[in-house]
Amino acid sequence: MKIKNILTYCFISSLFLFSLICIWKILVTLQGIELINFNFNKLFVFGIVLCVINLLIGKKLNLNIKLILLALLFSIFDYFISINLPIWYSIGIFLISLFFFNTIKNYDKNFLSKNHSSQKLFFNFLTLFGITLFSFVILFPFYMMLVTSFKTQALLLLNPLDFSINFAQGLPELFKSYFVVFKDYNFGRYMLTSTIVSLGTVIITLIFAIPAAYAVARLNFFGKNFFSTSILIIYLFPAIVLVIPLYTIFSQLGLRNSIEGLLIVYTATTLPVAIYMLQGYFKSIPKELEEAGIIDGQNWLGIIFKIILPLSLPAISSVALYVFMIAWNEFLFSLMFLDRPNTFTLSRAIQFLNVGAETPRQYLMAGSVVVTLPILIIFVYFEKYLVSGLTAGSVKG
Repeated sequence: MKIKNILTYCFISSLFLFSLICIWKILVTLQGIELINFNFNKLFVFGIVLCVINLLIGKKLNLNIKLILLALLFSIFDYFISINLPIWYSIGIFLISLFFFNTIKNYDKNFLSKNHSSQKLFFNFLTLFGITLFSFVILFPFYMMLVTSFKTQALLLLNPLDFSINFAQGLPELFKSYFVVFKDYNFGRYMLTSTIVSLGTVIITLIFAIPAAYAVARLNFFGKNFFSTSILIIYLFPAIVLVIPLYTIFSQLGLRNSIEGLLIVYTATTLPVAIYMLQGYFKSIPKELEEAGIIDGQNWLGIIFKIILPLSLPAISSVALYVFMIAWNEFLFSLMFLDRPNTFTLSRAIQFLNVGAETPRQYLMAGSVVVTLPILIIFVYFEKYLVSGLTAGSVKG
């Protein structure tokens, strides 16, 4: 092994562990725990020592046992140099160190003896550090939003920077803000309206997008090439440019303050991208299947419903999810077209709450959680279908 590779491995690995511990300690301080001494120098040096031990042990010990022992050693060391910290802090240190040692499990003597191993180490840990930092920056506002929704007005005025959660106050008091936004601010109705608008947009968009995408993918007609290449031109114009003429037209037609008006606008804005996404997938379906359907006596509608749709469920599911998220989160058109509170969607209701200074901040944050949580759960659960549907038509054959 090269000395340079070993030094690079120990320094970069310990630096990455040091970064993870720093993030954890920052989160701990936000919980109201006072850390007298962060002990960064000691933790960094001990991290290097454990990295060397991990390298020396190699594959002589069972992998799971080695990971647990190294994580326990680091946790015990941090426990003794830290004073009067709760047990959940040490559990967090153990889990972080366990994740770290699992990350470096493949960096053994054979790996470090290869050429350019130090460069690979550097870029691997740089990628991990970037992902960790990016996740922290992205997730922290959601954490702050969630914690603030559990606060009372008195606690927010007393210490606005306290991001700890007091579970001792009991569940009714903890979720009081959510009870208030649903009971006093009528968020149940807003959620129902958003659900109706989002599902309605999905259904109408798919009804028009599926035959249109199939026509672009399979049929020959005048202007087909121009239509297939210019279908996304509408997205070249900012939405604010379209709002003013649409506001005038909808006012004259009496479509403002109505779900029907939102359905028309949302369908018009999501239909082009739905057609674009589906036509790529339809083109990847072998034509021989449709020719076999024609031989069996199927017309074009039969081919679409009995052959194309069953084969295109991944793409259709991804389009439906994408359209649903756009309709659920859309704000500009709902702001311009909805004036009466009984027609508000969730995003419009949040803005309505934020108009006056008298609305407590914890209610705004509770409303924001109500807006964010359903779409977040849907996205996390169906993310694999979204990815598979978006990439399914990328390769023909």
